[in-house]
Amino acid sequence: MPIDETLRAEQEHLAQSRADLGRMREFALSLDGDKGGGGGLSTEYLKLALARRAQALIDDPTTPLFFGRIDTAGTERHYIGRRHVRNGAGDPAVIDWRAELSRSFYRASRADPQGVRLRRRFGFDRGQLTAYEDEHLDDAAEPELRSAILTAEIERPRVGPMRDIVATIQPEQDELVRADIATTVCVQGAPGTGKTAVGLHRAAYLLYAFRDRLKRSGVLVIGPNDSFLRYVGDVLPALGEIDATQLTLEQLCSLVDVRAVEPVDRAVLKGDPRLAEVVLRAAWSRVQEPTEDFVVTRAPGRWRVPRYELVDMVEELRGRDVRYTAARAMLAQRIAHAVLVRMEDAGHAPDDRVQDAVARSAPVKAFVTAHWPALDPVKLVFGLLADRAILAAAADGILTPDEQDTLAWPTPPRGPGSARWSLADAVLIDEAADVLNRTPSLGHVVLDEAQDLSPMQLRAVGRRCSTGSATLLGDLAQATTPWSVHSWDDALTHLGKPDGSVAALTLGYRVPGQVLDFASRLLPTIAPDLQPPTAVRADAGSLSIEPVPHAARDAATLAAVRAALAAEGLVGLVAPDSLAEHLCGLLDAAGLPYVRVEDARDDVRLVVVPAAMVKGLEFDHVVVVEPAAIVADENAVGGHGLRRLYVALTRAVSSLRVVHSDALPRELDPR
Repeated sequence: MPIDETLRAEQEHLAQSRADLGRMREFALSLDGDKGGGGGLSTEYLKLALARRAQALIDDPTTPLFFGRIDTAGTERHYIGRRHVRNGAGDPAVIDWRAELSRSFYRASRADPQGVRLRRRFGFDRGQLTAYEDEHLDDAAEPELRSAILTAEIERPRVGPMRDIVATIQPEQDELVRADIATTVCVQGAPGTGKTAVGLHRAAYLLYAFRDRLKRSGVLVIGPNDSFLRYVGDVLPALGEIDATQLTLEQLCSLVDVRAVEPVDRAVLKGDPRLAEVVLRAAWSRVQEPTEDFVVTRAPGRWRVPRYELVDMVEELRGRDVRYTAARAMLAQRIAHAVLVRMEDAGHAPDDRVQDAVARSAPVKAFVTAHWPALDPVKLVFGLLADRAILAAAADGILTPDEQDTLAWPTPPRGPGSARWSLADAVLIDEAADVLNRTPSLGHVVLDEAQDLSPMQLRAVGRRCSTGSATLLGDLAQATTPWSVHSWDDALTHLGKPDGSVAALTLGYRVPGQVLDFASRLLPTIAPDLQPPTAVRADAGSLSIEPVPHAARDAATLAAVRAALAAEGLVGLVAPDSLAEHLCGLLDAAGLPYVRVEDARDDVRLVVVPAAMVKGLEFDHVVVVEPAAIVADENAVGGHGLRRLYVALTRAVSSLRVVHSDALPRELDPR
């Protein structure tokens, strides 16, 4: 069959598949949830499920329904795409990329064809099929294919939010994506290796493969900031998954509003795992040992529970593996049961209703409140930080006197409502809330930029998947917080998943080789134990370093920005935090339209990003101004300036331009 006829046949299959998807959505919209629920609550649930189903079947004409095809033994032919599509006869027109049958599309090779005779990749332009490439995996004589379609898709300009990578998933990435739901995986990924995409696609895969379980228990994606979540927020919906929740750590620990940034030494101490024991002690120290017998009046008499028995109840409950509030409720029931036993011994026949009534009676409530008071997590942490005596008692033998001085508020606020809480405080309050009442566990949590979290922050995340699993994503070379952990084994331990596996992604698919090699000069200093990444792309000419006199820096910056804007794609102007406002004024004066990263939108191609906010983001073209100032700014607040610079230098997909008047850090000198 001539090539044009082959292409025409594939285009016809795409058109028919789109028609089939439209028919599936029309059918979903035609179903009447009011008639099939069988009751009020079930009817509303059915209507919601049908609405979600119709939303998941919306066709995006700019995105291809399928991107590949595999031909297996005999005449079997399967198209691999972003979702499952059935034809009019009920047969699959497109196979979901997450289906078991699709696995071989990603992993088959000549050495291990997995039953695949032919693998075909499709090229598209704005949703229209334009080309294809074939690999005959059963033909050892055929030269190995270096896919131009695959390369073009990887290098396609990044305009707007992050896209899915279902068409370009590599075998080592696919293995992580399809890891079992019971497995916690930590992905150490160098820049451009696709670790964030792997984590999001793993969430999509698990929602597909274990839908019933995760529909009940939930999936959570945690990102470092709102800008990052906006950037990745369209990936799961594009894959038809709209049930995952996406939050920052601040939104996760939301019992108080975060309004303060505190000194580094205090924030580091509040992130120390020893604080978990301090908070635990502060709560349980409120339990008081009974000092006298307890008497309650209940017809037909007065019933006495002796002190020694009450002491045994309290001690037994303190020793059980239950939360503070649950044990408090149990104490009321223990006392009521003791009264019931005495009533039975006296010849009466009370039932369970009597026990519940005694447990709820005013005298029992008063006794429990006096000896096991109800606690509020915000007030608990407020007291710990505001009252030196409370802190000293809770931290005795755990924190030194100097550490206690660092932890306590120099000038205590009047009350919890007037306190300016920091993120580290919010995490302590979250810890306290879990001491009082067990945090519900989700089925799976994806945590990105995990290398920047403190032990206490990791504990907060781990509570959300205590009975589920997690995917940690990060790069120890990009750890820029003073409180970050030093190894992935430590991170997994604080997360509560010490048996989790660690996998490394070292092939850089997105960052050009010249750029990656330049940034990797920093690795021997910032992460000597990590294997340097290997770039898949050479891209000669993608790196430009321009030293200029200080007086010429602004003009050189504008020239670099204009050169970047002349090419296709999104442009990031990455500035030292201390220069960001100055550069915004420079762009205003030059009449160049731009947005700040916190306000980024699809219709503006130039984004100004302070270096402190660039982590996790990606741009087609990046202009980095004054690397030495980026290092100095970061060192002034956290001491990880070279790591921050490493992050800034590795955000480019197509080109990196470095403009500087100050000398570059000596680590970047190839000599």
